[in-house]
Amino acid sequence: MLNKIGNNRTLNDNLMLGIITAFSAGMVNVASLIIFLSFTSNVTGHYAILAQEIANGNWFQAGIIFGWISLFFLGNFVSNLCIVNGKGSKYLSHTLPLILEIICIMFVGLYLQFLYADRLWETELLLAIMLFAMGLQNGLTASVSNMSLKTTHLTGLTTDLAISFSMLTKSKYREDAAVVNRTKLLLAVLLSYMGGGIFAGIGYMEFRNNVFYIVSVVLAIAILYDMFKITLFRFITRNQPFIRRSYYERKI
Repeated sequence: MLNKIGNNRTLNDNLMLGIITAFSAGMVNVASLIIFLSFTSNVTGHYAILAQEIANGNWFQAGIIFGWISLFFLGNFVSNLCIVNGKGSKYLSHTLPLILEIICIMFVGLYLQFLYADRLWETELLLAIMLFAMGLQNGLTASVSNMSLKTTHLTGLTTDLAISFSMLTKSKYREDAAVVNRTKLLLAVLLSYMGGGIFAGIGYMEFRNNVFYIVSVVLAIAILYDMFKITLFRFITRNQPFIRRSYYERKI
């Protein structure tokens, strides 16, 4: 799911990564909307607010919004930096952005549970951390999937899905595996994002701020899943040398 990149990835690799990360992004976005009345999985709306604040001459508030956008940008930058400059284990360089994201999400959950006093600067800080975390996730999924996946927002995805559906109205595209697979992937990401949002909306009434711990567990599943596959591959190749390595490499 994480240890392969670009054209080496299969549909199942992208589906697994897309479903897990989109579900977590949907949870984070709805939880932040409930708690802070602000979106954190994308910056489209923040650009509009930034323009409004500049037009009204509210320079301090414009600086805060610009800082949020910059942190989302920085998260994307750091993710791709880890991947393209990773040395040694490719798996480690690909999981590092998710580890950093989990740290950010856990920090938000712990702060809300033990320290949060509903002060404006605290809200702005926690929103900044979540935007950085979502940037990390977005950069990771886009980089490893060769720009096929962006799981923190649905604006471009909805456009791409509409285009795919229109193509499927012609029989030649319904027989094109690339078009069909891309449609499946986009639809899976959309439904998973919605599912995560619904789960967070319902779950927040029961779990309150603990919902951020659940997000961290969901993200950890992606890391542990690949760790299990790599460990299994090494065990098999070490104990069954006559089995062709290439077979298992394709499976991983």
